Amino acid sequence: MTQAAVSRIALALVNARKNHLPADASQFTDQLSTTAEAYEVQDLVYKALEGETAPVAQAWKSGGPNRSSEQTHSALLAQGILQNGAEMRNWPLNIRIVEIEIAFRIGCDITHEQAAAIDHESSKKLIAAKTVSIEIVDSRWQQAGQAQALLKLADMQSHGTLVLGDWTPYTQSDAERDWSKQRCSLKIGEQPVVSFMGTHTLQDPTYVLPAWLKHATSKGQTLPAGTIITTGSWCGMPFANKGDLIVAEFDGISKTSVQL
Repeated sequence: MTQAAVSRIALALVNARKNHLPADASQFTDQLSTTAEAYEVQDLVYKALEGETAPVAQAWKSGGPNRSSEQTHSALLAQGILQNGAEMRNWPLNIRIVEIEIAFRIGCDITHEQAAAIDHESSKKLIAAKTVSIEIVDSRWQQAGQAQALLKLADMQSHGTLVLGDWTPYTQSDAERDWSKQRCSLKIGEQPVVSFMGTHTLQDPTYVLPAWLKHATSKGQTLPAGTIITTGSWCGMPFANKGDLIVAEFDGISKTSVQL
């Protein structure tokens, strides 16, 4: 991999976002070899779209297929952070895949030094609020899900938009919650409601926090209070269609919807 290749991939992704036309991933086959290189592409795309002087991202996504795998992360573009009941009928999307998730909001600034010392239990003390979120997964690659994994990571983990529900305080009972018994449901358009219990890929959505905090502050940044992290799917990755109303509900937490 050369820096020129990283720049070319970033430019292709920026143009795909600006022109709403997915790029051909095949021309970049095997040009990224590490997650660090994919993160370099992410950074270039973020700066190109948010501005070189943009502050640290206020919203992120993080997750992994299981606890044995490397967790991956992405800063999210401000224009793609939407609120409960958002209207997306005219939103330009190449694909529409749904993930229902739990999002957290941290309650204090976190420095690089503080993040380096955080473990799973201590990270829970940083959470100020929680909500149900819906991520609409999209792709800037023509090959979408068939693109190489590092190219999907470079494409902000195939992130489209994040819809956030109403926030409620994160309490001690939340810190002690048995997520294996957490029930949730998803309604996509006219499809039947599908229910899930304890299906988070990491068994506990707070599990992502230490790795995410270390990644997000890895260049010496300080994450400001109020930063949001969404933590991975409970429903797999089902497809939706334009015109579908998406409704996600987590028992005892909240309900969130978005109109595609």
